[in-house]
Amino acid sequence: MISRKVLVALMQAGNDVTEDINTTVQQFGLSIQQFNVLRILRGRKGEAASLECVTNEMIHRMSNTSRLVDRLIEKRLVTRKTCENNRRKVEIFITKNGLTMLEEIEPVLEAIEKKLTKNLSETEKKQLFELITKFKTKN
Repeated sequence: MISRKVLVALMQAGNDVTEDINTTVQQFGLSIQQFNVLRILRGRKGEAASLECVTNEMIHRMSNTSRLVDRLIEKRLVTRKTCENNRRKVEIFITKNGLTMLEEIEPVLEAIEKKLTKNLSETEKKQLFELITKFKTKN
């Protein structure tokens, strides 16, 4: 029975966090999935990413990553080009506008993160991170 309580509490907490972050990024005209794509691309530090790579790194994995990228292209936050070595492969890059957008979001998001974790000490945050990491490890 405690296992079920743990899972329900984890799902509720995840939903609360997702709602707060989604509300935050919507203020900037992004969905949480689009925000996730931008963060993934920024983390590549200028290296190209394929659609498959982006999908695999997403928090909310979905089959419509191509549509997400299309919307980000329309907003001029990412670019897409055909790989010179393999014409069937598409390379995706974050633009300067995309990087600027993330810089604008970061301070607002940091405030939300602090609010969400205010009841936890630094030690508790580390413990929770370790427990969640342990929980995510599938055997």
